[in-house]
Amino acid sequence: MRKTLLLSKKHQKWLGVFLLSLSVSWGVMHFNFSQLEGWSIKSAYGQNLRPEQAAEMVYERLPELPKENNYISDETGEINPSHTLIGRFIRYHKDFKRRSPQHPLDWKVTLADYLGVNQSIRESNYPGSTLKSNPLTKDIEVIRQLSRRQRQQLVDLLVEIYNPQPQTTTNQGIPTETEGTSSPESTSGTPGLSWPGDAQLLAP
Repeated sequence: MRKTLLLSKKHQKWLGVFLLSLSVSWGVMHFNFSQLEGWSIKSAYGQNLRPEQAAEMVYERLPELPKENNYISDETGEINPSHTLIGRFIRYHKDFKRRSPQHPLDWKVTLADYLGVNQSIRESNYPGSTLKSNPLTKDIEVIRQLSRRQRQQLVDLLVEIYNPQPQTTTNQGIPTETEGTSSPESTSGTPGLSWPGDAQLLAP
């Protein structure tokens, strides 16, 4: 009877350890899944943005970009203010060329189309069929007049809009005087791969 009781206590001890480890594991799994769920929602939000919505966000951050939204709708006979240059740029990139909105190189390839160093853009393959006059020629002219800085800002902002990053917090302490800190000059990183002709895409 005593031996049976001792075995029972031993089993209870191992059972307690097992339940504790299971509880900790479940907490970690739940935390990771929560992070992934938040990331999925943000990613889906970016992917489901209509070009007009994304263009509005661009103009809020970069108000100096030309809107070119004075074209008359073929359906209503009135000016459609939501039919903007950036909206057409995004729609051409996503809907007509089927390029990813999440990678900067894809946006630079689209810029190369407008700059005449990649694929030619045809009116039949450009968003403007609902307007009385196709804005392609004027859009190309305006894009080519943008400065190198403006083009880079546009690419960076579009990637940010369509590829939102989840907010993360770190618990790193403030380094003391005795701790070594690396300066920007001493930090080495691997540069990203470039696309052939990448330098010409953002040239003035």
